[in-house]
Amino acid sequence: MSKVVVVTGGGGVLCSTLAKALAKEGHKIAVLDLKIDAANEVAEQINTEGGMAIGIAANVLEKDSLENAKKEVNSQLGFCDILINGAGGNHPLGTTSNPYLEEQDLLNKEDSFKTFFDLDPSGIKFTFDLNFIGTLLPTQVFAKDMVGKEGCSILNISSMNAFTPLTKIPAYSGAKAAVSNFTQWLAVHFSKVGIRVNALAPGFFLTDQNRTLLTTEKGDLTLRGNTIIEQTPMGKFGKPEDLVGTTLWLCGEGSSFVTGVVIPIDGGFSAFSGV
Repeated sequence: MSKVVVVTGGGGVLCSTLAKALAKEGHKIAVLDLKIDAANEVAEQINTEGGMAIGIAANVLEKDSLENAKKEVNSQLGFCDILINGAGGNHPLGTTSNPYLEEQDLLNKEDSFKTFFDLDPSGIKFTFDLNFIGTLLPTQVFAKDMVGKEGCSILNISSMNAFTPLTKIPAYSGAKAAVSNFTQWLAVHFSKVGIRVNALAPGFFLTDQNRTLLTTEKGDLTLRGNTIIEQTPMGKFGKPEDLVGTTLWLCGEGSSFVTGVVIPIDGGFSAFSGV
């Protein structure tokens, strides 16, 4: 049965892959992204391959923008049945330069060097807002279409950072932990009105946001990238397609009794103790 699927952050590497996979299942896709060109590009690719999709510019931090997007979705595709909250990201002002604090770090006066004591509240707030508020607001807007209907679900994008925080990125790790907690809270809150709520917790996937952190210009692993691979039992980064199977399951009838779960897709990273 064809459903209407709304994907925020749909112009990105990971969520565009999910949007295309759901379109191949016969669903109608609304690709929402802050960048309309990115949204339209994904929608055009889906339509070219025989699917049905529209691209819509939307800011997940502005409720009015989301309400306008909803009107467009409702008029062109119908009421929303499935929402994928894929918008998110990090900010350099909420990131430390080194994984550990050393005493000599306090003497480093370079503008680009940041210890915990130099973290900018604006960067931390941006990261929390984008990941948590950017999940909450789309849910407030689009879940209204789902109340009392059968087969509706919400899929949030958390992170393996929510299980074990990574060094250097306290804001992002904390924000994704909030998304996981919110997923469980919302699953209980919506349990009586027929809306299931679950989340994916991706491990390390090469995206536009992290590529320069994990690989060099020549394509070799950076020190951080190599550390990640050593801590991943399967010994590799994930591919966007690795998220598809779990997404189709959580958005389909095969998981009709599943709600409130956060599923790691991380090559074993979160299960590995390091020894």
